[in-house]
Amino acid sequence: MISDRLIALARCPDCRGTLVRRVDVSNSVRCQACGRTYQAPQGEFLDLRPADQYAEQTKYLDEALHADARHERVSPPLLGSKIRNDMLRKFLRPRRGDLVVDLGCGSGRALVWNRDLGAESVGIDISPFFSQDARRDVPLLLGDLRRLPFADGTFNKAWSLDVLEHLSPEALGAMLAEANRILKPGGALFIYTHVRKNAPIAAGLRGINRLARGLERVGLIDMRQERLRKSDHLNPLTDVPHLERVVAAAGFRIGRITFYTPLVGGFVENIMMRVAERAMAKRAAARAPSDASAEDTDARAIKEARTAAKAQIARSPATRGALGALSTAMKLDLLMFGRVTSGPFFALLIKERAANRPPEGGSHRGSEQR
Repeated sequence: MISDRLIALARCPDCRGTLVRRVDVSNSVRCQACGRTYQAPQGEFLDLRPADQYAEQTKYLDEALHADARHERVSPPLLGSKIRNDMLRKFLRPRRGDLVVDLGCGSGRALVWNRDLGAESVGIDISPFFSQDARRDVPLLLGDLRRLPFADGTFNKAWSLDVLEHLSPEALGAMLAEANRILKPGGALFIYTHVRKNAPIAAGLRGINRLARGLERVGLIDMRQERLRKSDHLNPLTDVPHLERVVAAAGFRIGRITFYTPLVGGFVENIMMRVAERAMAKRAAARAPSDASAEDTDARAIKEARTAAKAQIARSPATRGALGALSTAMKLDLLMFGRVTSGPFFALLIKERAANRPPEGGSHRGSEQR
């Protein structure tokens, strides 16, 4: 969705000039300072990627990562998604009067889920795989998190979920410095990511993952798409002290942190849900045309299973109720292990000062954000 308000908030990523709609060309805007024109594909989102592209690109630009179509429609927040969204609401507390940006918004689902809170929000991602719901209802930008197309101090709150692990150390520093720049003094950034050092209790999760691999060998689970997604992880943070140093260098302090070792959640999502999804995919494959290749049949089956699961959630109160109960059970991981310093964590970063931005064209040109 491209509104006049979005155009007023956005800035040219190259010179930070203001933008205006072009009256002579539909679905485009022009920078009043440098004159560069930016397109708005189908009038659904603005493409504000910088002209000087970074050398490394995220794998999330690859259509193969989105072949299962999970991004196309937004389902209610359930299971791990509900855990993340509940913690976002608890830590960041978006509300009417706030101006919030989702840094690395992916499909835009978190923006859709939180529209009821009344905050004004904008989503930005380097990948154009936005959901239909977000394209219709949410202001969206295609852009780079290391050169954000906003003026200094534009927002008072921001969030970034499942993004930092996709960045190189240099890119992470640049992204956090930019997040600091566009936040007002005292502004807050909520993040969900992980450090590499884990707690001993994570042995339980490793056991669940070994079980999942065993089930995959006998055909009860298909983990290929998950491995493809995780192949983009660069995991730049070593441990919590390293996290503290990195955020301090960008001008933040950690205001609050809770750890999340998903033992209950790991079994629910990595075993139960994948077994169910694989069964649905097998049924879909059985209905495929006999002349279709095995690769095409498999791809179609995975996509159909995902689509059918979302449709079942949308129309069936019983299904939503069962998944809601499992979501509640998964909160036991936070209650039991939230104070145990571990790999995955939720944190609220508070802006303390202006960050020192990396020099343009310098060594910070690492991986793109997810």
